[in-house]
Amino acid sequence: MSAPTKDLSPFFAPKSVAIVGAGERPTSSGGAVLQNLQRAGYTGKIIPVNPKGGKIHGLPVVKSIADLTEPVELVIVLVRPDIIPDIVRDAAATGHRNMMILPGGFKEAGQDGVEREKLVAKIADDAGIIIAGPNSAGIMNVTGGQRFAASFLRALPAGGGMALISQSGALSEEVVAASHVMNLQFGTIVSVGNALHLGVEDYLEYLGGQDDCTAAILYFESVADEARLKRVAREVAAKKPVIALTPGRTDAGREAAKAHTGSYPMEASAMAAFCEDAGIVQVKSLHELLIATKTFGMYPTGIGDRILLISNSGGPGVLATDRAVLNGLSMPNLPDAMRQAIAATVPPEASLANPLDLLADAREDRFGVSLESALGSDGDAYDAILMIHVVPFMVDADPVVDRLAALAKGTNKPVFHSMIGTLPGKKEWFAKMEEAGVPMFNNVEDMADAAGILAAYNRIRAKLT
Repeated sequence: MSAPTKDLSPFFAPKSVAIVGAGERPTSSGGAVLQNLQRAGYTGKIIPVNPKGGKIHGLPVVKSIADLTEPVELVIVLVRPDIIPDIVRDAAATGHRNMMILPGGFKEAGQDGVEREKLVAKIADDAGIIIAGPNSAGIMNVTGGQRFAASFLRALPAGGGMALISQSGALSEEVVAASHVMNLQFGTIVSVGNALHLGVEDYLEYLGGQDDCTAAILYFESVADEARLKRVAREVAAKKPVIALTPGRTDAGREAAKAHTGSYPMEASAMAAFCEDAGIVQVKSLHELLIATKTFGMYPTGIGDRILLISNSGGPGVLATDRAVLNGLSMPNLPDAMRQAIAATVPPEASLANPLDLLADAREDRFGVSLESALGSDGDAYDAILMIHVVPFMVDADPVVDRLAALAKGTNKPVFHSMIGTLPGKKEWFAKMEEAGVPMFNNVEDMADAAGILAAYNRIRAKLT
């Protein structure tokens, strides 16, 4: 793989595209890409290419890429793999310099595919063409001025400053789906594919340098240029989070990864050491990746280690405490002034410690005084506040949520909130808190894990800067 340090904007915001293999049917890859471009609100020039000619979705069709009188910024290829070398030759002959090849049938598909990929690489290299893919689900970028979606995935990401760079197209689709369900602020999705010219490190270098990218989320099984990825990741992580899910933690998993990409992942301990040295926050599962991105979307610089845990239930508070400490977080005691302010509101049997237990029947008065005190001058002892709200049948949760959302909306201190149990108003309660800038969780352990991941990045950033 080459290592171009160049402007990759033609792959994220091209002024003009040609879709080789464009079609009408949304169930065809050529039809899906064309419709995704239109759904994304792409305002550049679109040229469908299909030997049948005519019009597709009202756009005039050219029969061959060789018929174009001037090159477009990006050629998107969606035809059978056996004819792709000829498409690349035609693109080379007509002065095109950027191509995105989505179909498979290359090095991942046996010896014939290996030879086909070598041939395409030679034609492209001789002509100075840079290829994204092949065997890719494409690129979507709905952040910034030019919205773009050269992909056959079913939905567009929800939008926001986070970028996913993934060696798995299926995982890309899962993240796009989760962005809508979990309110994840993804605006850019990159399916790397076989990385003929552009690998994880190339995309990370480009996106990491974009002001509207707030965090880079990686899924990679193997990397061709480990030294370059480490250098690039350290440069990016000094400014914004770089989080990675790296599979292959078992021998069987590494064998499965080799079948997927053709290369063995690093052994688990070596990968952990690599990520630590590269300034990458490593997560262990897709679930961890999603909860991490949820919180980084709201607190992109991470949080400090010191937390206050406010709860109205003992058991969940114990579980959250265990998880917080295992994640490297500390839980300082309550300052005297805070203890006295809260003591005036809570029953004598409440636990005025950290975790703070307000008892099951806590309403907006107890929750409100506790959070207000923690957000005020008494809260200097804490870098973040984690709250647990179990909703018993005898307490109306609406006033509690209203009070907490109002307090959280006016603060710069990170606040996390989990609501557990039977929640009749869950959708509305979660929405109100997240509109106030508070990431919401279904369980306390996810909340503590997310806080631990943000604190890990804060420590990494401090070292790098």
